[in-house]
Formats: sequence, structure tokens, C-alpha cells
Amino acid sequence: MIRSALLAAILATTALPAAAGGTLSLSLTPGSGAQADLLRAGFAIYRIARGIESGAFVHQDGSQNGAALRQIAGSGSQGIIHQEGNGHSAMLDQQGYGQSHGVFQFGNGARANVAQTRNGQAGLTFQFGFD
Repeated sequence: MIRSALLAAILATTALPAAAGGTLSLSLTPGSGAQADLLRAGFAIYRIARGIESGAFVHQDGSQNGAALRQIAGSGSQGIIHQEGNGHSAMLDQQGYGQSHGVFQFGNGARANVAQTRNGQAGLTFQFGFD
């Protein structure tokens, strides 16, 4: 019963951005060190699968996409911006050691601005643009 109600609520809220021409965003932050380690392992697998050798990576498939990834004052950070579609904009700012974040944008016209300012932060941002 709860599962059905939750699914209905998710489906109802996903239709709203599409009708309004907006963006549906989902950001995930690990709640424990073990979860953060699992997320970092997922980033490492993504990097290996794509043959990425640096800690910063931008993939763009579409037109008029913009991405900026800044890593300062630290080492061991992983930043990924993955854009599929048109007219996306993403900024990922990492200022510290051992940070990991991935921004994944799909559809058209999604906007993200993520800042990590403490050592060891990790997270994921998924966006679906409906412009």
C-alpha cells in the first residue's frame, strides 16, 4: 500500500516539470562513510569504463551545453559532469581533499551549480530538463 502511494506521488510530481517546461532534479548525499566509499567506487568504475585518467571529466552529447569543473586546494577529488541533450549548464566547484561528485543531465535545459567546500564530501545530482 505504501509502495503504491509512493509510486503514485513520484509519477504525479514527475509530470509537473514536464508540463511546466522546467527541470526535475534529484540530489543524493551519502549518510555514512561506507555509503560515501561505495559512491566513490562507482565513480572509479565510471572512470575506468570511459578510460578517464584525470580526476575531472566532462562528457557532452548535444548542442549548446556548458560545463565548468574547478578543483582547487586539494588532491584525490573526482568530478564528473555528464550532459546528454541540449542547452544544459553545470558548474561543479570542489575546494578541498578527497571530494567526489557527479552531475548527470538529460533532456534539455537543465541547470546545476554544486559546491563542495569540506574535505571528503561526496554526492550525485541527476537532472532531467523539459525545456
